[in-house]
Amino acid sequence: MATEGGFGLAEGAAKSNVSEFLAFKLGQEEYGIDILRVQEIRGYENVTRIANSPEYVKGVVNLRGTIVPIVDMRIKFNLGEPSYDQFTVVIVLNISNRIVGMVVDSVSDVTTLTNEQIRPAPAMGTVLDTDYLIGLGTLDDRMLILVDIDKLMSSGDMGLIERVAA
Repeated sequence: MATEGGFGLAEGAAKSNVSEFLAFKLGQEEYGIDILRVQEIRGYENVTRIANSPEYVKGVVNLRGTIVPIVDMRIKFNLGEPSYDQFTVVIVLNISNRIVGMVVDSVSDVTTLTNEQIRPAPAMGTVLDTDYLIGLGTLDDRMLILVDIDKLMSSGDMGLIERVAA
C-alpha cells in the first residue's frame, strides 16, 4: 500500500510540471495562452462597433445572450493591418468570470510544455511588454511566445477586466 501511495504522489508531482497552451498565430509569430482560460474558438463574424472605443476593440458580439467585447490582437500588438479570411478566428476567453474575445490570424494546436521548456522572456524593446509574458516555450524547432492573458486583459490600457483590488 505504501508503494502505491508513493507512486501517486510522484505522478501528481510530475503532472504539475507541465502546462498546456493554445497556440495561435499573429503574422509570422506563434503565441501561446493558458488553455484553461479558453472557453471556445469561433470563426470571425461581424461585430457591432462601439463609439469612442480604442481601435483594437473591434466591437461587441452577442454570444448566447452575453455581450462580449472583441479585441483584435494584431492591432493591439501593432503588427500591421489585419486581414480577415477563412482562417481568422476568435478565441473566447473566460478571465475572472468575464468573457472576452480575441481575434487572431489562426489557431494551430494545444501544446504541452514542461517547466524546463519555458525560458524567461528576454528584456528588450518588443511590441509586447514583457510584463505580459510568461516566457518563451521551446518545442523542437518551434518557439511560442507565452502570453499572460490575465495580466494583459486586466492591464490599465485594455480596461476590459477589472483588476483585483490590492
